[in-house]
Amino acid sequence: MKKVFNGMAFSHALGLKKHCRSLAICISAGLFTAQMTQASPNVSPPSIKAGAPHVYVVKKGDTLWDISGKFLRSPWRWKEIWASNKHVKNPHWIYPGDRLLLCTLDGRPLIGKDEGDGCEGVIRRHLGAINLKPQVRVESLGNTIPIIPLDDIQPWLERSIIVAPDALQSTPYILGSADRRIVAGEGQTVYARGQGINPGQSYGVYREAEPYVFLDEKGKKYTGALELIEVATAVAVANENEISTLELKQSFNAEVRRGDYVLPKFQNELPSLFYPTATTDIQPGGQVIRVMGSIGTAAQHSVVTINRGSVHGAKNGHVLSIFQQGEVVKDPKTKENIQLPNQRVGNLMIFKTFDQLSYAYVLDSALPIKVGAVLEPSPMVEN
Repeated sequence: MKKVFNGMAFSHALGLKKHCRSLAICISAGLFTAQMTQASPNVSPPSIKAGAPHVYVVKKGDTLWDISGKFLRSPWRWKEIWASNKHVKNPHWIYPGDRLLLCTLDGRPLIGKDEGDGCEGVIRRHLGAINLKPQVRVESLGNTIPIIPLDDIQPWLERSIIVAPDALQSTPYILGSADRRIVAGEGQTVYARGQGINPGQSYGVYREAEPYVFLDEKGKKYTGALELIEVATAVAVANENEISTLELKQSFNAEVRRGDYVLPKFQNELPSLFYPTATTDIQPGGQVIRVMGSIGTAAQHSVVTINRGSVHGAKNGHVLSIFQQGEVVKDPKTKENIQLPNQRVGNLMIFKTFDQLSYAYVLDSALPIKVGAVLEPSPMVEN
C-alpha cells in the first residue's frame, strides 16, 4: 500500500551523489568533532548520565554511540570530555579491550584510555605534562569501534538511490535473458534496450521500489520520488541497434527481471568516516516517512527515510531527535479533543543524502518509531 505525505515539492533533477565502497567506517572519540569545535565557555559542560560507570571495558560489537551514551546525556558531545594523548599519532581510536576511565579535571569530566596508571596518567597525558615516546600499536582498521555497525546500513549506503520520477524516461532497461528465462542471475547473459551502454564498461542493474507518493497543495496525490535498489552488477559485451548484451557479474539477494533499469557504476567516493554532529541549520518540519525493509515500526538500528535532504540543509552525520506524535485524547470535563505534546523517543543520524530526502540510522529508541514521527535538531545545550 502506498504511503502519502503532505508538503513535498520535488525538483526534477536526478538527486544522485557519487559514492565509493571504501567502507572503513572506523570511528574514534575524535570522530565526534571534525565538524564541532570545543564548547564555548558560555555553554554548560556535557552532563554525565546518571549511573555512568567509572570504568568501562570496550567490547567487540560495541558502537561509539552506545559507549558514549553510557557516560553522557548527549552522546555527540563526547569530544568535549575526551582525553586525547597528543603523543600518539591517532589518539582517538579505541579498540575492544581498551579500558575507559571516567575522571575529573578542574571540576569537569574527563574520559580517557587507561594505560595502567589510572586517572592520574590520563590527566597527565592529556595535559602533555610528560614526554612520552610514541608507541606503535598495530591494529586492523576493521577492529576500531564504529559509530554504527556497517552491516546495518551497507545495503542503503552502497546499493540504494532516490531519483526524480522523470529521471528514468530515457534510461536503458532489461528486455530478457539469453535462455529466455523470466529472471536471471550471476553468470547469465541478459539483453537491454536503450542508448548509452558501451561495451567494456560496468553497470548496475536496479529495480524500482515502492514510490514516494505525496499530496500537492490541492490535496491531489503525485509521485514525488522513486527509489531504486541495485540487484546486480553487469559488464556490457556488445551493442547493436540499441540492443546491448550484458553479462551479470554479481547478484545482491535478488534476480534480474525484465524492466529493471541499467545505470552506470559511479565513482567510489563514499565517506571513510562519519562525524555525528548536532545541528540547528536543517529546516524544520522533518518527519520519518518510511521504515526501510519493514512495513511496521522502526527501532534502534533501523534504517529510515526522512523528508529532509540537501536542499533543506541535511548533511551526513547530522543527528536529529525523534518525537512521536502525541495522542489525541478527550478532555473528561469539556469533552474537547486535546492533542497531547509530542514525546521524545530517540535519536537518528543521517548517513546518505539526496536532494529532497535522506537515509538515516536510528541510533537509539525508547519506543517503537512510527511513520510520521517528527524530527527536531538535537540541542547542543542540555536542559
